[in-house]
Amino acid sequence: MRSGEWILVHGFLMLDCYMVVALGAILQQKAESTIPIPTFSPPEGNTTFIEGTTWCVARPGASQFDLQNALDWACGLGAADCLLVQPGASCYEPDTLLGHASYAFNSYYQQNGNSDIACYFGGTAIITNIDPSYGPCKYLSSGPVSASSLCQRISTLKILGILVLICLSTSL
Repeated sequence: MRSGEWILVHGFLMLDCYMVVALGAILQQKAESTIPIPTFSPPEGNTTFIEGTTWCVARPGASQFDLQNALDWACGLGAADCLLVQPGASCYEPDTLLGHASYAFNSYYQQNGNSDIACYFGGTAIITNIDPSYGPCKYLSSGPVSASSLCQRISTLKILGILVLICLSTSL
């Protein structure tokens, strides 16, 4: 009888946990996320090309205003490494917003796991498998991703998700 009670109590905790997670997702949804924005990025999901390397660059045609806001965020709160786009540094020239934003976006993307969400920047960025490095300016890259390391990342995320659910269920 006690094991039946545990399953029943555990079931309620898990039910409450799912309700909290679902409610949190609803509250954090932005209006812009409900309107599809056409992009030139690869298909949905993890956009890291298996056995390839990807970079995140500014989208040509993005408005200067949106690019500047995204660049300011990437180099500020996003904590991207923007030292090489400062005057006199190896990626400063050409001194263009598109060039500086591309370097900053890629820095953030590489530091944050090469996921499609780490290369969004309000729709001002795209993922490419063509190295944007030029002359003295070398863009960061994570190197080729093998299928086994991709599976390992997914397994790690699943474990983290389970731990979050356990923590939520014990706090209720």
